[in-house]
Amino acid sequence: MATKQQGTQQPAARPVIAKVEPSAAITGGELHIRGEHLATAGLPTVRLGNQNAHLIVAGDSYIIARVPESAIVGELQVASGNATSAAHETHIGIQIAESLHPVANPAVDREGNVYSTFSGSRGQKAPVSIYKIDTSYSTRPFATDLMNTTGLAFDRDGLLYASSRHDGVVYQITPGGNVSLFVEGMGVATGIAFDRDGNLYVGDRSGTIFKISRSRQIYVFATLEPSIAAYHLAFGPEDYLYVTGPTTSSFDSVHRISKAGEVETFYRGLGRPQGTAFDAQGRLYVAASLAGRRGIIRFGPDRQPEQFLSGPGIVGLAFTPSRAMVLTTHNALFRVDVDIAGWPLV
Repeated sequence: MATKQQGTQQPAARPVIAKVEPSAAITGGELHIRGEHLATAGLPTVRLGNQNAHLIVAGDSYIIARVPESAIVGELQVASGNATSAAHETHIGIQIAESLHPVANPAVDREGNVYSTFSGSRGQKAPVSIYKIDTSYSTRPFATDLMNTTGLAFDRDGLLYASSRHDGVVYQITPGGNVSLFVEGMGVATGIAFDRDGNLYVGDRSGTIFKISRSRQIYVFATLEPSIAAYHLAFGPEDYLYVTGPTTSSFDSVHRISKAGEVETFYRGLGRPQGTAFDAQGRLYVAASLAGRRGIIRFGPDRQPEQFLSGPGIVGLAFTPSRAMVLTTHNALFRVDVDIAGWPLV
């Protein structure tokens, strides 16, 4: 007598990726993946190219995956059993320089060359103060004999300026690497930025911001609370100067200052905000933590923050002429092809 055949096991449903947040990351960054059937057939695998990511959380509709060191390809897939999701495009940064010690934004010239520092601890004199990384990612010394180089900025003539938090001076550096003293007496000089008229602004760690005219006249432009270091400066839309300075608080602010020197709080609620930059649409990007997640935070016109990029140890950022973003960490430089144009600096 024939018996009824037992039902065969159905194949696992194919994982479906609905969203990945944020859409960009560097090594060590965390990607939050939402979708369906992500772990139907047991513990899933998250691949970036042919590299497996480390899973922090793994559920059927939600995964947190950490970007491995070797990842350079942005195509993300989730595999569960024998089923694999369609590829979801992300932007993964590649390391283009190492053995650096930046403490602020990198600087980018008109040709796309990137400049970053070996700042060192207070009072440490490094053999090379500023490095130049060309568009082929070749790193070479650019300036030497400067102590504790901190902020970097280009003027409209293509000259690079560097502050020293050791001796309170700002140096002017030619494209050939020749260094001269531009201004001194800036306290513990940190962040620097140019406005569209060519005036230089220098932040002091005690909260004072100096304005230096093109004729090198020095003014006190604005003063923040002494507990707020004017460590990072950037100009944005409507000629406002934006200022950040990390403290021990997890609820720090981004300040902005009008052309008249009036200070207001732009946003409060970031953890250790550091380097800042604007894109061509006037959106602000800050190296900071938001709700405990470190990376690059972006603000739109409504001043609401969103995590744009995930990654540990980021201290600064800048946009390149090729619409990429370059990031400085505590010891390295990364490039992420985000296809976003930067705000004209001068």
